[in-house]
Amino acid sequence: KDSAAAAAATVVSILSDAEPDDRLRASGISPDPALFPHLRKSLTALPESAFPVLARWAGSAAAVSLLASRGLFAASWRLLLFQSPSSPPPPLAAFAPLVRRYARLGRASAALRAFHFLRHNPDRYTVDGDGSPAATSLLNMAVGALCKEDHPRPAAKLVERCLREGELAPDERTYNMLLDGWSSARRLDKVGKLWAEMRVAGVRPTVVSYGTLIKAVCRMQQPDQALSLLDEMRKEGIHANVVTCNPIVHALAHAGRFRDAYNLLEKFPLYGVAPNISTFNSLVLAYCKYGDLAGASGVLKAMMGRGILPTAKTYNYFFVFFAKTGNVELGMNLYNKMVNNGYAPDQTTYNLLVKMLCEANRIELVVQMIKEMRANGFESDLATSTMLIHLLCRSHRFEEACAEFEDMFRRGHVPQYITYRMLMKELKRLGLVQLEEKLTDLMRSVPHSTKLPGSYREKEGDNAKEKRKLILEKAQAVSNVLKECKDPKELHKLKDDEETDVQAADRIVANIRKRVYGGVSRLASPLP
Repeated sequence: KDSAAAAAATVVSILSDAEPDDRLRASGISPDPALFPHLRKSLTALPESAFPVLARWAGSAAAVSLLASRGLFAASWRLLLFQSPSSPPPPLAAFAPLVRRYARLGRASAALRAFHFLRHNPDRYTVDGDGSPAATSLLNMAVGALCKEDHPRPAAKLVERCLREGELAPDERTYNMLLDGWSSARRLDKVGKLWAEMRVAGVRPTVVSYGTLIKAVCRMQQPDQALSLLDEMRKEGIHANVVTCNPIVHALAHAGRFRDAYNLLEKFPLYGVAPNISTFNSLVLAYCKYGDLAGASGVLKAMMGRGILPTAKTYNYFFVFFAKTGNVELGMNLYNKMVNNGYAPDQTTYNLLVKMLCEANRIELVVQMIKEMRANGFESDLATSTMLIHLLCRSHRFEEACAEFEDMFRRGHVPQYITYRMLMKELKRLGLVQLEEKLTDLMRSVPHSTKLPGSYREKEGDNAKEKRKLILEKAQAVSNVLKECKDPKELHKLKDDEETDVQAADRIVANIRKRVYGGVSRLASPLP
């Protein structure tokens, strides 16, 4: 990360000076994607004359993607449209990041305007030789951008308009993207309608089409329909793959239908498919979801017997279960076994283990786990640091909690306001004024929310508790009377014309007291 940041800083410096083209070539810095996040931060400080140089160095598509990500849409359009007469038009792929960024920001209408501009000005772009007509490639670019950013409705309307006008013909790729868009929106009705329209239009489904449809029905927990589609594929001579089979295994297992999932697994060779790590991970996840550790362990052994090695993700499903159930011993035993067998934990592994240990108040193990995490190149995230600070406070180790609080700022995390409040309260109680002032200055140095969770409540005094208890007792008494009084007319008589609801409630309670306790009050004075 440091080398990428340094290289990006050099590129920004060169772009800001004179003769950047020659200096960039002489620098020997290649347009590595690892540099782009660091470049993105400095784009707004660069002169617009540097953007064509950036495009020549990184490629027009990468340059437009960087500019659009910073909201520099006008500069992106000028870069793409106002080129020297001797330069060829930019490729269509250079417009794709611009259209997709519009869609990501919820500006579907702007994405459609960009499409229509390019549709009416085909000389403004070139298309790589992918075998599709230029107009169809343009349509697919727009439909793909809209569907990937959760806008299937305007994408579908665009396709309908193109079909109606007869100028642009959607192909199987267009329909596949629309199917995926409606599937992600969980609109199975739209998926089914589009599938029928494909048939009517004479577009033959591909394995991608079936994979998208199977994923959609499995997402809606209809694995039996997905199995029927798998058989339909065989009849049509379309070969299945793991993309079509794995979602069905996942859906069956998560419905608790493990026998059916294993029956499908046995049919994999019939479809010419071999199970992969995702297949077995789905089974492990489902067994852990249902609390069946023996079943999950059996899957682990079976996959290793097939030569498929588990990943950190596989083990994390076990750790999710241990964190949920608080089984520290089994969790730590599995972690030690995982490390000793040469499997590398990831960030999620450590987060889950720290969560499990924090909730069990095993502070020494938490500190040891965080040390191991940092030794393996991972840093504590916001959630992990917050859990550690709260645990240290519960253990009355306030100076260590403050040290972790400060370290969060070094790592770029802003602590939650409730964590800050809790620390400040304890520091004030202990009279640690210097630490209190230090944390206050740190929080003032960054923007932060001052909202507290709805469940948060300061420690109440005896008067507040007694008052709340009194209100609850009176409310319960009134509720009991209302249950017993079934005649609305009688209920109306209990209340005088000029008395308030609270006064009526007090009078009802007084009547109950006389009947039940013989005039001796167990309740305090009337509601204020």
